[in-house]
Amino acid sequence: MTLARNVSVVIPCFNAEKYISVAIRSVLAQDWPDLEIVVVDDGSSDGSADLVRDSFSEVTLVQQANQGVAAARNNGITRAKGEWIAFLDADDIWLPGKLKAQMDLLNARPDARMCYTAWDVWTSADPLPAPEYLAALQTQSGDLDRWSGASGWIYPQLLLDCKVWTSTVLAHRSIFSEVGYFDSALPRGEDYDLWLRASRVTQILRIAAPYALYRMHPSNITKSVPEENYRSLVVGRALARWGYSSPKGGAARKSEVDRALAKSWTDFAGGHLGVGSIDRARQATLMALRIDPLLLDGWKTLLKVVAKTLGGFR
Repeated sequence: MTLARNVSVVIPCFNAEKYISVAIRSVLAQDWPDLEIVVVDDGSSDGSADLVRDSFSEVTLVQQANQGVAAARNNGITRAKGEWIAFLDADDIWLPGKLKAQMDLLNARPDARMCYTAWDVWTSADPLPAPEYLAALQTQSGDLDRWSGASGWIYPQLLLDCKVWTSTVLAHRSIFSEVGYFDSALPRGEDYDLWLRASRVTQILRIAAPYALYRMHPSNITKSVPEENYRSLVVGRALARWGYSSPKGGAARKSEVDRALAKSWTDFAGGHLGVGSIDRARQATLMALRIDPLLLDGWKTLLKVVAKTLGGFR
């Protein structure tokens, strides 16, 4: 595959006025020509859209009624002109050299159409990371043991966990034509679902160095408790469609996938236990033990559910 140099970066935005400027500037700081930035404002009620419109004339701003992050990313993909599509959430940050490192790798591996990088979890509500933090991260960036991960035909590894973080992805746009876009019917796990589908048609290469910061702060969507175990739903759909085997050899062990699914149910139970949804927690814990009766975390969670239940009768 001949690599064009044009890259479109899709940034979904919802009430991210505090962070969107930093995200955009982290893209503009990339050493890569022919770069397009598409910000899709998903019905923000703050000043996000006005800020982008007034401060970044080089950015294409698309506004839509609130439909969720999957629909926003899909809208961005369809509006983008680039042959390669990258994603960045409005409250996350790219580090210098990300796009060049990815395109260099894809140029050396023309049999692959998708690449992601390692990242660091940054817990802060500050718009910018401190210089000391960045300096320490740079010092640690050569630690391959810390930053390595699944690379290649990674479908079996994805069945165990979502190894790919969306804000680090660079993908050829032909992938979306081939496997479809983000599933807007999924409130969560829409990215996991897409990477599973992509892993059936292309190698997904990983760069074992941190090139992005995943911001953790109180308004992160992943802090709230979901109504459904979307991780189990997404993996279950993949198993029903493709089973455990990679399209190019290799397969996940059913026992390991069962263990991962059971763990997802104990995590789900723990979240509902924490907000007082005892019945949901009990049902989820029993599901975990049904899948994997030997899961120690499942039995520990069941004891917590029993204790909460008994406490409610006092």
